[in-house]
Amino acid sequence: MTGPVATVPDRRATERPGAPGPVPRLRASRRRHSADRPRRSVLLTLLTSLVLLYSLVPLVWLALSATKTQEGLSRSAGLWFDGDFALWDNIAETFTYDGGVFTRWLLNTLLYVGLGAGGATFLAVLGGYALAKFDFPGRRAVFAVVIGAVAVPGTALAVPTFLMFSEMGLTNTPWAVIVPSLISPFGLYLMWVFATEAVPTELMEAARIDGAGEVRTFFRIALPLLAPGIVTVLLFTTVATWNNYFLPLVMLKDPDWYPLTLGLNSWNQQAATAGGEAVFNLVVTGSLITILPLIAAFLLLQRYWRSGLAAGSVKE
Repeated sequence: MTGPVATVPDRRATERPGAPGPVPRLRASRRRHSADRPRRSVLLTLLTSLVLLYSLVPLVWLALSATKTQEGLSRSAGLWFDGDFALWDNIAETFTYDGGVFTRWLLNTLLYVGLGAGGATFLAVLGGYALAKFDFPGRRAVFAVVIGAVAVPGTALAVPTFLMFSEMGLTNTPWAVIVPSLISPFGLYLMWVFATEAVPTELMEAARIDGAGEVRTFFRIALPLLAPGIVTVLLFTTVATWNNYFLPLVMLKDPDWYPLTLGLNSWNQQAATAGGEAVFNLVVTGSLITILPLIAAFLLLQRYWRSGLAAGSVKE
């Protein structure tokens, strides 16, 4: 015997005109609990505010002091204006004082940054790309050397570098500042880490299959992908070369080859010499002019270097 056969109702029969349609499902409302909201830390906010204040107060003092005369620096409060607003006069006098030597120092700094920081970035990109994407004997030894070089401060190498350049007759020349600036162990390490994640190996293999050589693959495929890392390394090397003080102090004796850091320090020390003229207002104004290009570079390129710093921090 066979039991009753269960019949499935025809879907078309239920979709008659005028018949009620399917009942829509009600989505459960998501309630945001207090645990889902980001927690606010009063202590962290306080510490961040203190760090921000610690960073901004020197800049505010520098900007306000640049508006004062030599006498106004001593008779007015540090964090407020003086009666005489002398910013434009200070800027004009900074560029004309002592035969316009400040302009020479500025051009020297641009030369050191252009050749030193630019060359260091280019070498770091080449070295980091090669270490990240090519396997060769001694690769781990190179990694150990790079990590060790990052831990060595530059001031510890200044005297040995001076002795070596003195034997070659390169001291008191621009090359004594440019050549040591070409080596950036931290930039090399940063590009190594960045290139490992930013340039897919499959993309390089596809370019090779299409007949592209290694040089063309690097410049046409890898280099655009390395742009955030390149900008990050360029900013780090630029700041290091722009603010470099100890190496030029050891290597240079001719004031005509001084960078801005060394030149402004010589102006600052004039007041301590016999018969020297105190020009602290020009030192402050020159310092303000010196930091403006760095601030502009960070503001214009921040979207590149922020992504470059974060690259390689998370692995999938």
